[in-house]
Amino acid sequence: MVKKVMRGNEATALGAKLCKPNVVPAYPITPSTLFPERISEYVADGELDAEFVLVESEHSAMSAAIGASATGARVCTATASQGLELMHEMLFIASGMRLPIVMAVGNRALSAPINIWCDHQDGISARDCGWIQFYTERNQEALDMMILGFKISEDPRVLLPSMVGLDAFVLTHTMEAVDIPDQDKVDKFVGKYNPAHCYMDVNRPITIGSFSTPDTYMEFRYVQDKVMNDAAKVIDEAFAAFEKTFGRKYSKITAENTKDADIILVTMGSMTGTAREAITKMRAAGKKVGLVKISVLRPFPKKELIEALKGAKAVAVVDRSLSVGLNIGPVCSEIGATFINEKTRPMILSFVAGLGGRDILITDFEEVHEKTTAALKKGAPEKDTYWIHLKEELV
Repeated sequence: MVKKVMRGNEATALGAKLCKPNVVPAYPITPSTLFPERISEYVADGELDAEFVLVESEHSAMSAAIGASATGARVCTATASQGLELMHEMLFIASGMRLPIVMAVGNRALSAPINIWCDHQDGISARDCGWIQFYTERNQEALDMMILGFKISEDPRVLLPSMVGLDAFVLTHTMEAVDIPDQDKVDKFVGKYNPAHCYMDVNRPITIGSFSTPDTYMEFRYVQDKVMNDAAKVIDEAFAAFEKTFGRKYSKITAENTKDADIILVTMGSMTGTAREAITKMRAAGKKVGLVKISVLRPFPKKELIEALKGAKAVAVVDRSLSVGLNIGPVCSEIGATFINEKTRPMILSFVAGLGGRDILITDFEEVHEKTTAALKKGAPEKDTYWIHLKEELV
């Protein structure tokens, strides 16, 4: 194993390279441009035996990825923000055709107004497309989740595409030390991709992704949903195998200081490190506060979240995205739905922070804790959603 300092984009490209994809269609978009740049260099320098396809748009990139994957090739790509939304139509097709494409997504705010900095709205807007979704805290996770993406997506029990989210600029352009796994270990861990179906073989013709009438469409969607939910077990198995092979432990959620916590903060992505520092500070001041980090948003980790959160008096969910018109953060609303049939449930509060790349500070998490404490004393939140660090003079 070699340690190297690299940007998050380079980490995802290197993770992809280690898995030896056959085809990489891509269209560059800030802040994910370095991914196709690195892949093109790997191919040009003879380090990666793959077909690099530079297309005219992100819609074309996913279309090419679908075509290549349908022939049984191992395929990956990368995008961000508006590019992911331009792909939106094709995301459903990739999932519905059960194609195990892996895609790095530099999570970036959506226009308008134009903003190239970090939030999770792009990935959140695609959460119902049938893709497995990982969100990463550090560059090491970004590299590792690319490898895990191939391992999980290509499992015959799954055969669904995966996207690996890493926060725009905070991770994509920030240098961190990353352990690079040995190629032979990755080869053994991921294995050779042997498609479980006969994909576009002229000698064994089949029809995939074609027309479906009301007599059959619901059944296709039912199976797709069932496979996504059943993928939770495969993800656990892959995480356990990854730890055994590479020594790094991952889980769908990570709970810290939750056993005695009255208030638990729920985070996703790079803000988690700041939340962890804030909790260390608050713990030192005698406040019983814990942390739950969500690493896998789809399939949604209901069972794990109930177990981690059920003992708290209140749960403060910090979303870096919106569900416009609901007035509750999207991850918060899903956690609320998770507890809908539970006999006992904590008070669940929604917070929105860090949109468009605004910094999320230790003091912001302290404010989250203060507002949650006040809600507990009052018996209910004052607002459906609290906006943290909002410049009200600009509203």
